[in-house]
Amino acid sequence: MRRIRELEERCRKAEDALLALEAHNRLLGDSSPFGIMIVDRDGRVFGVNRKMMDMLDWPEDQDIRQLDTLTYPLLVDNGVSSVFQACIKNKSRMTSDHTCLRGIDDCSHLRFHISPVIEPNGGFNGLIVFVEDVTELKMAEESILASEKKYRQLFESAPVAMIERDAAELKAYLDGLRADGIADFGAHFDQHPQELARCFGMIKTVGCNSAFLELMEAQDVHEFDSGFKSPNSSTEFMRMAREVVLMIADGNVAGEREETFVSLKGTERSIFSKYMPLSGHEETLSRIIVAVVDITSRKQAEEALRKSEQRFRELAMRDNLTGLYNRRYLYQSLTDLVDRATLNRSVISVIFMDLDNFKGIVDTYGHLNGSRAIKEVGLAIQETLEKPAYAVAYAGDEFVVVLPDFDSNQAVAQARRIQAGIKDRIFLRDHGLDVHIESSFGIATFPDHADNMTDLLAAADRALFEAKGDGKNKIKTVEK
Repeated sequence: MRRIRELEERCRKAEDALLALEAHNRLLGDSSPFGIMIVDRDGRVFGVNRKMMDMLDWPEDQDIRQLDTLTYPLLVDNGVSSVFQACIKNKSRMTSDHTCLRGIDDCSHLRFHISPVIEPNGGFNGLIVFVEDVTELKMAEESILASEKKYRQLFESAPVAMIERDAAELKAYLDGLRADGIADFGAHFDQHPQELARCFGMIKTVGCNSAFLELMEAQDVHEFDSGFKSPNSSTEFMRMAREVVLMIADGNVAGEREETFVSLKGTERSIFSKYMPLSGHEETLSRIIVAVVDITSRKQAEEALRKSEQRFRELAMRDNLTGLYNRRYLYQSLTDLVDRATLNRSVISVIFMDLDNFKGIVDTYGHLNGSRAIKEVGLAIQETLEKPAYAVAYAGDEFVVVLPDFDSNQAVAQARRIQAGIKDRIFLRDHGLDVHIESSFGIATFPDHADNMTDLLAAADRALFEAKGDGKNKIKTVEK
């Protein structure tokens, strides 16, 4: 009897433990955020948790084991029954989305995860089903699709040329090289230049809009990709490829730049590019947007303006009559030359000259012809000079010639060439006249005769005054 009582006690404890385990499992099942259902091989419900009971809208006072999933109208109408039938028939795992069953507020989408229950001996024992509410996930997916559709519409219709690139493969490759110990990618590509073209080829074109194709003079993105990766100028391509690949290596893909490129039809254009990864793709760089603006017209206008400003500045330094430099340029330039010569311990010579008896020419032939003669004299002087020497229309019939790196003897030789060029020339011939002109010259040299611009000009002017006083048509240098 005692052994029977001990056996009964052990059975009671085992039953209590089993009941406790069942209660624990039911607590876990009822606490689950998923609906859980066990279906036997005939499609009848063997067990469910509380959440699944709510989904099925099954009355609490009825035994759930009376529910046949293959015929229950709620499951039949939602298409769930046919999925269960397929799983029982094929004994295979399936995932299927359906509209919500009754009993759940604010639910519109359910996802059924169905797995066959296979015994150790391989026998089929039914199905275990997990059901989750994927309403928010579906809404998020739909929002993403709507956002992507809106983005695509904006992308395609944008008046600005846009292209989308995928640099994920290149970034992964460069990360692998970095993991292998390569830290200086610039040096790496200098040592392995063939790597640049291969790396650049890893960047894929996802798409582009019509404005971009028009800018590139391409029919479609494939034509652009083929032409872009087979450029006419290999040097230019390697330079561009290097910049792009190093940019990806540094992870610095948000920026802008100006550059010149040649379209597929050979049209040279200046462009302004702004590039940035799409939000959410900063790590992988799988989606990089590049907006391209054609600034060719602006660049041309800027260049024209630059030339115009340069021309204006030059005209401001030129004499209107002769085209030679004026006194404003002389004072500025000669000051700079003297400062440079002081540092370099070099020499500068200055010729101050004027035309002999020019007043008589004006009195005889008039002021208009006098001005014409001055203009022709300026041309005669200019013809004897080589840069960096230059001539200045100083005032009336006076001229200054600046001779960098000319000593006094070289300056005298230059003055003789100018004097001969004027003396041997017939002036105003194009106006039916035959006029001969002679000239006088004064020469001063830095640093022999003066140590600054003002004194150097004054010294040359004094030498000219001596030449005029000595009978004109003379060349005088400053007396030491």
